Amino acid sequence: MKNKIKTFKHAVEDTFEIKNCFQNGLKALGKYSNKIELSDTTKCEGSIEIDECVRPIYPQENRWDYAFSYKGEVYFVEVHSADTSEVKVVLKKLQWLKDWLNSKAPELEKLKAKSKAFTWIQSKGNHILPKSSQSRELAQKGLMPISKLKLQ
Repeated sequence: MKNKIKTFKHAVEDTFEIKNCFQNGLKALGKYSNKIELSDTTKCEGSIEIDECVRPIYPQENRWDYAFSYKGEVYFVEVHSADTSEVKVVLKKLQWLKDWLNSKAPELEKLKAKSKAFTWIQSKGNHILPKSSQSRELAQKGLMPISKLKLQ
C-alpha cells in the first residue's frame, strides 16, 4: 500500500510526545497568534505549543516554541527577544528542534514547509547588532528575526 501523506492533526496525534497537544487554528500560539498573518485563515489546519508539551520530558533543554500548519505545510515558529546575547540560545533551540523532528517527530518533519520552515519572530524589536558575528551567523542560517510571519 502506498504511503498516504498525513494531515497535520494526524501527524501530531501519531507523535507520542505531543499526541494530546493539537489545537485548532493558531490557538496554541495564544497572545502571539497576532504575529502570524495568513492570507486565508480557513487554510490553517491547527497548531501546537511544542515547548509546553515537551517541557516535562526535556526540562533542561532549549526547546522550540510552536508549530502550525497552513495549506498543508508545517511552519515552526520561535517567539523570542531578538538581542545579540540571545542568538546562541535560539540557535540551540533550532538544533534541538531539528534533532527532535528527526528522532521523535518524523511525521511532522515530512510536512515541513519548503520555505520559511523555521522562523524567529522577535518579541519586542530587533536588537541584534547588524555587523556582529551573531548577525552574520543568523544570516547564513536564514534565521534573521522578523516582526511578523506573513504567508500567502
